[in-house]
Amino acid sequence: MNRSVALESLDQLVACWPDLEHLSWPHVFALPGWLAAWWNAFGDGAELCLRAVKEEETVLGIAPLRLEAGEASFIGSPDVCDYLDFIVAPGRERQFFDILLADLRQRGISRLHMECLRPDSAVLTGLVPAARDRGYEVSCKAQDVSVEVELPDTWEGYQQMLGSKQARELRRKLRRLWEVGDMDYQSIADSDAIPGAVDTFLALMRASREDKAAFMTAQRESFFRAAAENMARGGLLRLDILRLNSTPVAAVTCFDYQDRVYLYNSGYDPDYSYLSVGLLSKALCIKDSIQKGMKVFDFLKGGEVYKYRLGGKEVPIYSCQVRLE
Repeated sequence: MNRSVALESLDQLVACWPDLEHLSWPHVFALPGWLAAWWNAFGDGAELCLRAVKEEETVLGIAPLRLEAGEASFIGSPDVCDYLDFIVAPGRERQFFDILLADLRQRGISRLHMECLRPDSAVLTGLVPAARDRGYEVSCKAQDVSVEVELPDTWEGYQQMLGSKQARELRRKLRRLWEVGDMDYQSIADSDAIPGAVDTFLALMRASREDKAAFMTAQRESFFRAAAENMARGGLLRLDILRLNSTPVAAVTCFDYQDRVYLYNSGYDPDYSYLSVGLLSKALCIKDSIQKGMKVFDFLKGGEVYKYRLGGKEVPIYSCQVRLE
C-alpha cells in the first residue's frame, strides 16, 4: 500500500478544507483559517513544515508544524492559541504518527516541542505512545489549566447547577442591571457588521485592564482581525455586545464550533464595573449558548476566579517534548 508524506501550503489547506471532513479537527485553533492568520502575523523567522500523511489518495492526517533551529513546533503560540494539536482521521492515529515520526527524523529534525495540549489531544493519546514504542525520549509536564462547564438544556438548569448562593447572586446582579436602564445583549454574526463590532470589542478590551491594553499590540491586533474575519467566513465567530441605554459596556468574542463555545476574550468599560458588566456579559453569553443548544462552554486557559463562579471545572493543559535521536 502506497503511503506518502507531502509538503502542503496553507493556501492549499484552506482551499481543501471542505474535502477533509473525514479528519478530526479537534478545535478552532487547528482550523486552516486560524493557522493561516497566525502564520501571516507571526511566521517570520520560521520555516513552514505543513505535512500531509497520505495512504494512496486518502489523507490520514495533517501535521501543522514550523521549524526553527532543527526543532519542530506547532503553527501557533500560547499567547494567542489556547490549544494546539495534530489533525488526524479517527482510527488511523497509529499509522499517521508512525509515518510522521519517520519522516521528521529523516528530515533531520532533532526535537518536537509541543504546547497547549488538552488531555484528549492526539499528541498525548497517539503521538506519545508511538514515540515511546520507537524508543524516543519523551517528557510531558503540566503547563496551565483551562476551565469549562458542561451546559444543561435550560437556563434554569444552569442556575440550579451553580448552587443556591451563586445563582442567587447572579440573579441579583442581573436584576440590578435591568433596574439601572435599558439593557440589551446582542449577538453579532453578520459579516457586514463584524468590522464595527471588532472595533467596539477592541476598545472595551483595552479599556478594561492595563495588561490587556499592553497585550493587544499592533501585531496581535492584526492577527486578531484576520482570525476574526476567517472565523466569520466559516460561520464560527460570535461577537456579543452588552449595551446599557444604547452604550456598549461589555463585549465577548466567542467561537461556536461543533457543540462547544470557546470564549476567546472579553472587555468592559471600567466606568460600569460597579454593575459587574464584565461577569454578566459572560453569563449572558452562557445563556445564549444554552438557548442555541451548545453542550460545552469553554472559558479556555487561565484560572480566573469568575470562571469557577460561573460553574467551570479545571482541565489540565500540558506541554510535551520528544527527542527524535
